[in-house]
Amino acid sequence: MRTACDTNAQVVETEQIHVHTGQVLSNDLVNNDYRHLILKVSEEMLDVQPGQFFHLLCPEIDGYKPYLRRPMSTYRADKERGELHFLYKVQGEGTGAMSRLKSGDDFNVVGPLGKGFFIDPSWKHLVLVARGVGLATLAPLADVARQMGCRLTAICSARSPEMLMSTDYFAACGAEVITLTDTDGTSEMNHLKDLLINIVQEQGVDAFYTCGSNRILKLLQELCQEFEIPGQIALEQQMACGIGMCMCCVRQFKKAEGIVSQRVCKEGPVFEIEEAIAW
Repeated sequence: MRTACDTNAQVVETEQIHVHTGQVLSNDLVNNDYRHLILKVSEEMLDVQPGQFFHLLCPEIDGYKPYLRRPMSTYRADKERGELHFLYKVQGEGTGAMSRLKSGDDFNVVGPLGKGFFIDPSWKHLVLVARGVGLATLAPLADVARQMGCRLTAICSARSPEMLMSTDYFAACGAEVITLTDTDGTSEMNHLKDLLINIVQEQGVDAFYTCGSNRILKLLQELCQEFEIPGQIALEQQMACGIGMCMCCVRQFKKAEGIVSQRVCKEGPVFEIEEAIAW
């Protein structure tokens, strides 16, 4: 099988980790579950590769007392405006505390961290497949693909049309956007498989990208193997330190030498699809 490592792609790794207290510009609801946080940060914080993440010091506020920092992938890094964006689901102590942040509040972040996605210069058609908040992790790829002149297809899945996110973002970057939802039955795996096979056979695909969903991971592993197409996945994992010291985020991966353990925060969070082991 042809893999991303067989190409001349260059993985750009951040040389320095920064600690910075940014100022909250906005923290608005996107829908009933998700919020869009925008921070004003210093210039050095914005040298971010798609797929990298930041470690966020969630505040103790309104009864919330999160103990550890929370890892969160970058939704957008806008160098012209000096803005760092996060799209997140409110579901626990840390994100609950984040949801209380208001314009003008300080918010401490560490990063950028980890290894991000890459695009080989020879690739012409990229396909992104994700569901829910996983689309936030893939969104920065759209900007890079546009800058490189790549054709982009973004397949966005959610429970219902109201829960679809990032579709306008992808469309603004010139992507062909295909939406799938549970309510209309289009998000079912057999339908997604038929859709992807048709895209491969009719249009050609140079690489797949995904994040989060175990079912989508298994499907893309099957299709990448069958059609000899490389793919990358950004994995979600609990983390304590975010810099590879605590070993909290270790997972097993399939390598040529056998099953090995790697740190999602340090060796990832982006890995080749064929290496990831579904849970």
